[in-house]
Amino acid sequence: MRLVLVGDGNSPHLLKWARALAPRVELWAVSSRGFDAGFDAVLPASRRLALNTSPRFAGGNFGLLKSAPKLWWWLRRVQPDWLHAHYLTSHGTLAWLMRGAGIQARIAGSAWGSDVLVTPRTSRLMRWLTRRVLRACTLTTSDSHDMAARMVELGAAEVMVFPFGLEALPPLPGTKNDPKDDALFFANRGLEPIYAPDRVIDVFAAIAAGWPQARLIVANSGSLLPALQAQVQQLGLGDRVQFTGRVDAATQAGLYAQARWYLSLPRSDSVSVSLIEAMAQGCIPIVSDLAANRELIESRRNGIVLTEGERPSAAQLQTQLETLLPQADSIAAQNRAWVAEHAMFPAAVERFVQRLELLSVPGSTQAPTKPPR
Repeated sequence: MRLVLVGDGNSPHLLKWARALAPRVELWAVSSRGFDAGFDAVLPASRRLALNTSPRFAGGNFGLLKSAPKLWWWLRRVQPDWLHAHYLTSHGTLAWLMRGAGIQARIAGSAWGSDVLVTPRTSRLMRWLTRRVLRACTLTTSDSHDMAARMVELGAAEVMVFPFGLEALPPLPGTKNDPKDDALFFANRGLEPIYAPDRVIDVFAAIAAGWPQARLIVANSGSLLPALQAQVQQLGLGDRVQFTGRVDAATQAGLYAQARWYLSLPRSDSVSVSLIEAMAQGCIPIVSDLAANRELIESRRNGIVLTEGERPSAAQLQTQLETLLPQADSIAAQNRAWVAEHAMFPAAVERFVQRLELLSVPGSTQAPTKPPR
């Protein structure tokens, strides 16, 4: 089965898909930008096309649309069975245009989050476009049941649900020789408005007020960094909050392994890879009240869910933390077991490929696979 990935080849997420698909299909790839160097070990240059545009996921991607003729000629030569588009309102649109222009491939579309949860709400045009792309897809994938329901509302025919999980479980954290730091909090979402990092600082400030040993490490970058640094200084937390900037995978894994708590409070999200990573590393999550988060976290059982706008007092947070801390090791084991059973990416991609193969059989009436909850 010949499958062409259509996405941003500079994204580590697309590279992760490529690594999972390469052993299972005859893989080709087209990138709206260029290709990360990691693709060299996965896919030869002869099977790749870089369009070298600069798409913006918020819209206005006329440069990407101008590259359509170049892509059309390339696909005429490749003759794929499937176009697998990642991020529906940019690369999904490109795949839809290719099929409309006569490329005889089916489309599989993978939603990444804001392309379904945010973009269709920005204008009637973007809602119409999202609906057109979803209706053109034979199969779609979502990493949460909440987002899958939105996709069906917008016209998706069949949605496979599985987290964008881990390629392998990390080593078991919190050993006797290297225990977790009960007072260490870790946050690594982007420092952009949608991830509400200012709220992360506010929540940590409430925790710190009642816990003198508490410390926070923020490992990412973004446009809000100067404002967040000023916020930390104004709150008098300069010696208790550390901004590291972006870190490599090994450094991030070490921070997960050290931290007892994980803070992630976005305003909109599907199931995030970072939350799954934190759970696999035995961190206790403190998350915002989003439907996708509640698919994984039950407040006061395996983490804490903070409702929208909630700014709990130091005493309230201290009570919740003190309730969970004695159970920390059992919560870590429970969260890690969930990841091992439900969020391993190679197994999910294997099911995805099997479904593509069944759909490729002319006249197939095989029922859709039921995703695990």
